[in-house]
Amino acid sequence: MSRIFAYTRVSTIDQDTSNQLLEIQSAGYTIEPHRYIEERISGSVEAFKRPCFLQLTHKLEQGDTLVVTKLDRLGRDSINVQQTVQWFTEHGIRLIVLQLGNLDLTSSSGSLMIKVLSAVADFERQLIIERVQSGLARAKANNVRLGRPPKTSQSDQQEIVSKLAQGFTVSQLARDYGISRASIIKIRDTVNN
Repeated sequence: MSRIFAYTRVSTIDQDTSNQLLEIQSAGYTIEPHRYIEERISGSVEAFKRPCFLQLTHKLEQGDTLVVTKLDRLGRDSINVQQTVQWFTEHGIRLIVLQLGNLDLTSSSGSLMIKVLSAVADFERQLIIERVQSGLARAKANNVRLGRPPKTSQSDQQEIVSKLAQGFTVSQLARDYGISRASIIKIRDTVNN
């Protein structure tokens, strides 16, 4: 007899997994309390590095089914999701995602869906990289200063260089201006070059 497990995950302690369990039950799955695993951990943490998910995998046996509400409950990284699905496939455990129409990701159509979704995710990632690079090039062409604004003004920097020449220590100036020693040294080296 095939056992059915449910895995729900939220990213923060403030969030609640009850809606996910309700969604799984509404889809017609009856989950015994000891087969319902909930976890509060970021989706950026790989599935097999999550304590509760790892404990769950030790309970699962060939022929069992794991139900999740959405693909991102397994992970946000397409490579990690593919590795997780591969583990389920190798162990003969069905992996159902409600968001994908109750699709079993370990089936041949599920495998195709994962590949398509991964390709789309990679394509979107490349578009984001291209847009960021284009924006940076445009900003540089317009002489836009990138990064955090300096903590010291031009006149403060001139004062710092002058005080260093008068014998003030780097540590003293760092305390006086509320910046790091490294910043004082950088100002000294920038202005003197």
